[in-house]
Amino acid sequence: MAKKRDERSIAIGRVLDDLRRVFQVVHGYSKRAERVGGLTGPQLWAMKVLAEGSPVRVSDLAQRMYLHPSTVVGILDRLESRGLATRTRSTEDRRVVTVSLTEEGRLLVSKTPQVAQGLLLTGLKDLPTEELHTVRTGLSLLVGILGARDLPPRLLFSYEVNAPAPEPRPHAIRRTAKDR
Repeated sequence: MAKKRDERSIAIGRVLDDLRRVFQVVHGYSKRAERVGGLTGPQLWAMKVLAEGSPVRVSDLAQRMYLHPSTVVGILDRLESRGLATRTRSTEDRRVVTVSLTEEGRLLVSKTPQVAQGLLLTGLKDLPTEELHTVRTGLSLLVGILGARDLPPRLLFSYEVNAPAPEPRPHAIRRTAKDR
């Protein structure tokens, strides 16, 4: 019985250490982005996505960033006010708005480091479905442990809040007798 407790203690310690590492890395990327470009992580992330290929529709940018369009509009407002991005309304369909980086935006984004959100997104996209489900399940459990299910999802190290449509609750995790 003591061995099982020791294994659980070790596992809990490793989970906490891994969470600490994640927060350290994300915080470090965010601080470097602010120092180098004077941008928030979400602003730099939007610029990095735009640098991959633009002009792009605002709705497509939101989809690529896994953010609600209204969240992206707020980010673009700040980028546009700094002269780093520009939005253009389609002449054929006035509802369609595309966004692209300005010359100043392209220059700045070429000098700035990668952002944590981009690394996370790339890594998650590359995971096999089963592993992605494992990550999702584990994070859902952590959110529940922290009592944070009803918190609005802020972008990493930012005051920006992502306002997605409500998602369905994940299926209850089945526990075996030995897990209890």
